[in-house]
Amino acid sequence: MTLRLYSGPLSMFGAKAEIALHEKGIAFELVMVPFDMDRLYEPKHPEVARINPKRQVPVLVGDGVEIFDSTQIFEYLEDLQPVPPLWPGEVAARARARLLEHLSDEVYFSPVVRLMGLQATPDDPAAVAARDACTAFYRRMETELAGRDFLAGPYGYADIAFFMAQLFGARMGAAMTDETPALLAWRARVAARPAVRRVAGAMARYLLGVGRPLPPFLAELERAGRA
Repeated sequence: MTLRLYSGPLSMFGAKAEIALHEKGIAFELVMVPFDMDRLYEPKHPEVARINPKRQVPVLVGDGVEIFDSTQIFEYLEDLQPVPPLWPGEVAARARARLLEHLSDEVYFSPVVRLMGLQATPDDPAAVAARDACTAFYRRMETELAGRDFLAGPYGYADIAFFMAQLFGARMGAAMTDETPALLAWRARVAARPAVRRVAGAMARYLLGVGRPLPPFLAELERAGRA
């Protein structure tokens, strides 16, 4: 049975899973659940609500599995198709990559979520603190990149996770700057991958279609996709 991925046009976590499926070369059907900028994901897609108690995308079904959560999907895909590997092979390096993926989702993305509710009041102390937290995380990632092209050695899940997370950070006013040149170069390398261009480009087109601005790097990626 072909895998089926339930995602949404502005789901960071769904985009993570979709990029990973493309990178693995695994055939799948993409189902974009109902979404609009006012009601968001209401009403919930019945399959998503049935499988995920949190009633959120992404959900992956098929081949005898029904799973949710982008990290769990990463782990399943690595077991399903080990080549090309997206976790490092060595145990300590793999642990570090998993930690970086977790930090992207659970530490970095938390202040980005706070910024989503503060777009009308960017000078609010809570918004300033959230942007400062993002900046501190960028500095940490700059250090992690020392001597590396990608976050955890070879390109992999840690890069997918942080690329999509920082895309939302940039959208919410917490963009990376020239203070972290290695991180900017890393982002360009990740954005050049066909799987990333495909998924992030589709998200950019959706944002343009609903009249939302794009961060400069995402606008460039979208233009490249049309060239």
